[in-house]
Amino acid sequence: MFVAGFGDNGSMFDGLAETHLAISHRLLPINLPGFGAQSLAGRTTLEALAKYVKNEAIKYEAEIIVAHSVASIIASLAAGRADCPLTTIVSVEGNITAADAYFSGTAADYSDPAEFRGAFLMRLDEMAKSAPIIRRYRDEVSKADPVALWQLGIDARKFSTHRVPGEVLQRAANVTYLYNPDDCREGTVRWLEENKINRIVLENATHWPSIDQPEMLAKKSLRRSKKPKVATNWSRLKAWLGISEF
Repeated sequence: MFVAGFGDNGSMFDGLAETHLAISHRLLPINLPGFGAQSLAGRTTLEALAKYVKNEAIKYEAEIIVAHSVASIIASLAAGRADCPLTTIVSVEGNITAADAYFSGTAADYSDPAEFRGAFLMRLDEMAKSAPIIRRYRDEVSKADPVALWQLGIDARKFSTHRVPGEVLQRAANVTYLYNPDDCREGTVRWLEENKINRIVLENATHWPSIDQPEMLAKKSLRRSKKPKVATNWSRLKAWLGISEF
């Protein structure tokens, strides 16, 4: 299962369908409510989206989730629920410290969804002048539900202020963190160095490796996901044969 980061949607993982990962695994990019899927009836929060992800994981019997940016928190909260089948999280530059809410957290500086949306899109327009890859992200953010975008951003800042996302991630499941140190905030890189968490460096990748380097992301993700998948299938085979040992 693949979940996009703040304001984005499942289309950011389209490139992975052309990689070898699609041969060995069933790929399930999902759209979150307000971000490609119908908005929630209530407030859009990390916990509310985690519930949605959990239900999708149950529906599709997903065990592995690749979560980008703020979706890493959502995946952590989902996997931490007792009835969730997710056992492995591949966090792609997911939020580890409060500093990582450098996009989402700015929503808390605005009292109106439309005002935040306008300011955020203007910020992305300016950034896209020197980083063309942001142009696609800006276009996808413009399609998001403005209220959902604003509410999620406010909740992301609140969550990161009172809790350490990296600690929540560590407790939730088997985790591997994929990142390019050049993309990360100094405090986040320091946290990764000081904490025991499996991590893989994505050389020369941007914050959106599924867009600019899908083959490399597929290869790195497979390193983490292949072993658990094989082990699960092996257990099922033994159960089907009705024996405990070969």
